Amino acid sequence: MDIDTGITSEVFTIKSEIKLIDIFNEIISKKSEAVFEYIESLNIDVNARIVVIGTYFTGVGIVKKLSEKYENILLIDIYPHLEELLFTDLGGDPEKGIEFSSDLDLIYSGEVVIDTTGFGGITVEQSSEMDVEAFIIEDPVAEDNDELLKNKNNIRERLDAVNSPNKAIIKTLGINTKTSGTMTLTIGILTDLLNKFLEKEGVLYCACEMGFFEEVIFKQKDIEKFIELTDVNAFKVSTIKPFDLDELIKEEINKITSEMIL
Repeated sequence: MDIDTGITSEVFTIKSEIKLIDIFNEIISKKSEAVFEYIESLNIDVNARIVVIGTYFTGVGIVKKLSEKYENILLIDIYPHLEELLFTDLGGDPEKGIEFSSDLDLIYSGEVVIDTTGFGGITVEQSSEMDVEAFIIEDPVAEDNDELLKNKNNIRERLDAVNSPNKAIIKTLGINTKTSGTMTLTIGILTDLLNKFLEKEGVLYCACEMGFFEEVIFKQKDIEKFIELTDVNAFKVSTIKPFDLDELIKEEINKITSEMIL
């Protein structure tokens, strides 16, 4: 833990060793590990064509994890600049052996297809044209605590439309967020912890390093800037009694679970 004096010698500024990108990666890892283990359980051939649809952020983690074993992986996204995420630490070590394309016609080229596009993504009609060995879809809803989002969610229809003997849903939840997106879960962790830190005796105030990164990624299309903005200490706290920020961050992250629903 990083400790420094504050305005006076009686007040301390403590900083987490855990960075913002570390929190993203912990959540992404939970999802990608669940997918990896499920595909392994199906005894999918290492040379089978695996197509992952959607990069942000589950997709990039899944392809990096799968590339540890499988040889023929294609990541498809309508935003060509998101290919840059493959060459960053987001979702795992930089990876250069994965194909990338923005051609949606290629979603039908896989023997295994993983749809992470969530709300407004791949349609039921597109799903109905798939005939694959395995189909996996990410549920964009977490806790079913928002009726509008629940009614908007059509993953069951998409799942049912696909012709496949092996179908599964990636379900991620644990901290009462509305959606299961990595960005949503990260913000949930940050806001929950800010409130917990403020409740501790001796804390004057605290702050987390977070911005509206969607604009940086999709409007400015500046992946390098996004990585730079997230490669910072997640929390800073002003207190007269230092405590272990990283331990509490890990406890909050551990509340999140990701599993395959068959």
